[in-house]
Amino acid sequence: MHPILIWSIMRKTYLIVLMAIMLSPFASCLSPLMAEDVVYLTTDQFRDRIFDYKTEKEWSFKGDKPCVIDFYTTWCGPCKRLAPIMEEMSQKYCDKVVFYKADTERERELAYVFGINSIPQVLYIPTEGKPMLLKGLYPKEEIEKIIDDFLLKTNK
Repeated sequence: MHPILIWSIMRKTYLIVLMAIMLSPFASCLSPLMAEDVVYLTTDQFRDRIFDYKTEKEWSFKGDKPCVIDFYTTWCGPCKRLAPIMEEMSQKYCDKVVFYKADTERERELAYVFGINSIPQVLYIPTEGKPMLLKGLYPKEEIEKIIDDFLLKTNK
């Protein structure tokens, strides 16, 4: 066989295998480039996706997966150190937990509703039960423990 023909066949086979992997249901967790990223959350999106505090009196989570909301600002040093940890967690837990970021300077109403008076603060919301709001920068291992023990264990 001619080398160009062999190369052409190998290239087609490679592309078919690559497309099969990318289209598989597990592709988002296999490839870091395709994994879910942290989603920037507005006040209106919060009310649509998570909880409408204007119409509801009792906490009632709207989502089907637990979520984490990182309340931050762009100038905050600890917030900047937390950001890559949250990105890493969003990829690690891509099929189990949704990760959001809410800029407290842009989303003042949302920050006011949760009494955000210092940053960073992270809101952990299980699918059932009340959310938990923690102040400050926690180590990655502690964040993983909170996700595993509070969000995913209560989700079973």
